[in-house]
Amino acid sequence: MTTVIPSFAHTGLAPALLTALTAQGITEPFPIQTATLPDSLAGRDVLGRGRTGSGKTLAFGLPLLSRTAGRKARPGRPLALVLVPTRELAQQVTTALAPYARAVGLRCTTVVGGLSLQRQADALRAGAEVVVATPGRLHDLINRGDARLDQVEITVLDEADQMADMGFLPQVTKLLEQVAPQGQRMLFSATLDGGVDRLVRRFLSNPVTHSVDPGTATVTAMTHHVLHVDALDKPDALTRIAAREGRTILFMGTKHRADRLARQLLSKGVRAAALHGGKSQPQRTRILEQFRNGQVTALVATDVAARGIHVDGLDMVVNVDPPTEAKDYLHRGGRTARAGESGSVVTLVLPEQRRDVSRLMATAGIRPESVQVRLGDGALARVTGAREPSGVPVTIVAPPAPASRARTSGGSAADGGARPAHRASGRSRRPRRPRTV
Repeated sequence: MTTVIPSFAHTGLAPALLTALTAQGITEPFPIQTATLPDSLAGRDVLGRGRTGSGKTLAFGLPLLSRTAGRKARPGRPLALVLVPTRELAQQVTTALAPYARAVGLRCTTVVGGLSLQRQADALRAGAEVVVATPGRLHDLINRGDARLDQVEITVLDEADQMADMGFLPQVTKLLEQVAPQGQRMLFSATLDGGVDRLVRRFLSNPVTHSVDPGTATVTAMTHHVLHVDALDKPDALTRIAAREGRTILFMGTKHRADRLARQLLSKGVRAAALHGGKSQPQRTRILEQFRNGQVTALVATDVAARGIHVDGLDMVVNVDPPTEAKDYLHRGGRTARAGESGSVVTLVLPEQRRDVSRLMATAGIRPESVQVRLGDGALARVTGAREPSGVPVTIVAPPAPASRARTSGGSAADGGARPAHRASGRSRRPRRPRTV
């Protein structure tokens, strides 16, 4: 039976990390951290299962930094590696770990597609102890001779199920074959399907399994609503929801529909922007910053944003196009009600979608409040805070257009390099080939 800790002070973390946690206003661990830290700090392999937004980043990040503290990496030879499926998640993990890495004198760098390959190579050669990477770009750097993984003694796979969904498992397997064979491995995943179980069996040695919020359970602070709307009412209802106070993410099925909705909302006076895989990485970063600082209040996104995005104060997610799989619903909804905050997930359902959405909710273990809404009856405003938009068109300063990023960054198509717009559209020539990240 494993030990459960009541507070960070009882973990055995490096004192500098405890000081940094206090400075960040973090005093009590979340359940996934309470459960996993004793084993991960002891160097055991860990398999963590928990919903998105449950605190997994510090669950693996704190022991990784604590066990690496005091060591220095040789040029191009990192000591710890975190593999993630998307650029956004890589940058979020790096940002989350940065103050703690500084506290123990470790250098942390991000390796992702869509940004300068040479700058990332230079950062590795400067001697980064911790690398947070997407698989394709890390492969590029290894093939160029800019990085070697033989000194990596702690390896983390975060959101392993999405890496499987995106077709990255062959690349992940090759990377895991290159790290120190007796090193520690930690794998965090919401599910163990899609080949993740094979990774666990092959690369984790007698792992300790911790499951927090088992199955598809979600936080009690999250509420779920199904709004049944007629096709003629849906556009106006959607515009009013987007015009509500506060930040809102609206999920669409395709990047073209996302772009079109964002333009329509702007014309009605809603500060909207689209986020999808057809955007360059600088554009995506700029749009997310606009969303965080309030320049954009309605983010119209495809599933590229369903994981790896954390925005404080995001209290509503709207499924404009209902997802087709339960886990996609849960990952979309996981953008709100993170780390104990409250939030709502609203799904707009047309008459012909009712049966499919009902099955989806049952599979996800969700019992939503279902409401038939019509314009002007008050139910829409009660559930969502919908209100009339100003009607005055607004303009959001667009991020700079990419200047042949595919050629200048040197990235592979599998990781946001060549042909990003084509790859992100989902028109893959071969099944299960990695999507743009």
